[in-house]
Amino acid sequence: MAKIAIIGGSGLEKSSHIESVTVKEVNTKWGAPSSFITEGVLNGVAVAFLSRHGFDHSIPPSHVNNRANIAALKEIGCTHILSSTAVGSLREEIHPGHLVIPDQFIDFTNHRICTYYDDFKAGVHHVSVADPFNESLRQDLITVCEKLKYEHHSTATVVTIEGPRFSTRAESQMFRILGADIINMSIAPEAILAAELGIPYATIAMSTDYDAWRVNIEPVSWEEIKVVMAQNTQKVQHVFAEVAGLIASHE
Repeated sequence: MAKIAIIGGSGLEKSSHIESVTVKEVNTKWGAPSSFITEGVLNGVAVAFLSRHGFDHSIPPSHVNNRANIAALKEIGCTHILSSTAVGSLREEIHPGHLVIPDQFIDFTNHRICTYYDDFKAGVHHVSVADPFNESLRQDLITVCEKLKYEHHSTATVVTIEGPRFSTRAESQMFRILGADIINMSIAPEAILAAELGIPYATIAMSTDYDAWRVNIEPVSWEEIKVVMAQNTQKVQHVFAEVAGLIASHE
């Protein structure tokens, strides 16, 4: 049976769609995850929510213990992982407020530990992430966005940067030249670690701003991001509620 993990930071665990809520503390050999895990039932399906930056958003991107987060979800029996994330848009057509379901990433982080294999004593291990996001989960997200008539983009390349600072204008332009469509500070490490543990992973991204590449507007600010996220949290909650049922129907 499906048990769907949802990683986010937008108050998703407080969704009115969730029933039979319990709270679980989990520890792993990699340490403690970013938050306790909220378990419940969403649209008839078992779900587990984890807050990426802690419930008080006190953990900066570089200090998120991604290894513990993904391992904890595996430990409690999660069979799929969905995540939500705020992103900056690097393309004119991806407006603030649009939802994006990426199919590729570029990893520009340099301080994250993105593997469970610190050595090869038990054998050489190189995981393929040629297609880093599970296509079945991506199609479920796209199907629901279409059904709910939400403005969305069904493919995109997300570049994950270290943070917590935002890009310079030159960096923002460089990422556009490299082929990135959206930018954030979270997704690549999660996708890599989920792949190493064999857990299907996909994300729904919320475009909040135009990063720094557009010279005719003010560059992105955290205040701007919070406003757009607040306006779109319910959309993401509705998407996850619908997608949970779709995932379970494939079992």
